[in-house]
Amino acid sequence: MNTRSLCLAAAISVCLAGPAAAFSISFSWGNLKKCTSGNPNRVSNPAFKLSAVPDGTAKIRFKMKDLNVPSYNHGGGTVTYSGGSTIAPGAFNYKSPCPPNGAHNYEWTATALDAKGKKLGEAKATKRYP
Repeated sequence: MNTRSLCLAAAISVCLAGPAAAFSISFSWGNLKKCTSGNPNRVSNPAFKLSAVPDGTAKIRFKMKDLNVPSYNHGGGTVTYSGGSTIAPGAFNYKSPCPPNGAHNYEWTATALDAKGKKLGEAKATKRYP
């Protein structure tokens, strides 16, 4: 087989395999104590499920945003990543969701970073609370 044929065969196999899965996360509020006073509590992170974490990821930075009040900083945390598909509660603390008037939509952003801090990928998940 000549070089041209090998290149064509490689291109066809890449096309047939399809695009790589995108980095994604999901989470559940778990046993989070109900808070609707507008005064958030300092709590442990929820359990996160990870999928298709980019190769070379050494850390994952998590940040939560209230989509109804995006100016409020709920914080988040950065965890060391050594493989696996979950981040357990207790890896970091943040300010809990605590909407004063009804339910709000909250978005977690997970940013995959290499050992030097270079961004490798980003994933987002949104849930309503309460």
